Parts: sequence; structure tokens; C-alpha cells
Amino acid sequence: MTDSSTTARRLVEIRAYRLKPGTRADFHVAASEHALPMVRAYGMDVVAHGPVPNDPNGYFLVRSFASLAELTAQEDEFYGSARWREGPREALVSRIETYVDTLLWLSPAAVDDLRAGNVAPAAVA
Repeated sequence: MTDSSTTARRLVEIRAYRLKPGTRADFHVAASEHALPMVRAYGMDVVAHGPVPNDPNGYFLVRSFASLAELTAQEDEFYGSARWREGPREALVSRIETYVDTLLWLSPAAVDDLRAGNVAPAAVA
């Protein structure tokens, strides 16, 4: 018999943004300092996020959910909230040209590997 805690799969959403030229630094600050703390407060598991290394206008966000129903419920609650609409929404949305979502089912170990492998490297002095 297998342990369900190690075999349960997670629904991983990978959101790839194409940002307006010259806006990525401001987008990153708004996302990191304002939006993502709110996203986490709404119970969403932010696995990784940040600038795409080989694209000056690229940015990514990876989140993990127990199911499609959980993803839908959490996103509906968050994006429908006054706190989001009256908070950092405009600072982010105004900088986005397009985005695409991809959904994958991954093992908890794969999610943990994504989380650990996408920590920004320390700045070199």
C-alpha cells in the first residue's frame, strides 16, 4: 500500500506574462511586495515567480492547488475582492500585454523541486 501523502498530485498553474517593454522592474516590485503577499493570504501556494532570464519582457508565476475546484474558488475569491481591485491590481494589469496559463498535474516532490530550484541567486557584490 502506498502513502497517499506522497502520491497525491498537485495541480500546478504556470502563468507566463508578456509585459510591456520597460515595465518589468516595476511589475516585479508590485508583484513581490504587494500582490503576492495578498495571494498567499488568500491561501494560494505560490511555488515560484520572477523575471524570465532570457526575455526582458517575460515574467512567470507558478502556483499549486489541490484540485481545479480549489484553483477556481481561490482565484474567484481573490480576483473578485475589493482588496485586490482597490489595491495592487492596476499597478500589475497596466503593465501586462498578454499572459497564458498552463495547468499540469505534478507530484508533491516535483512541486517542491520547482520551489527550491527557482529561488533567485544571491546578488554578487
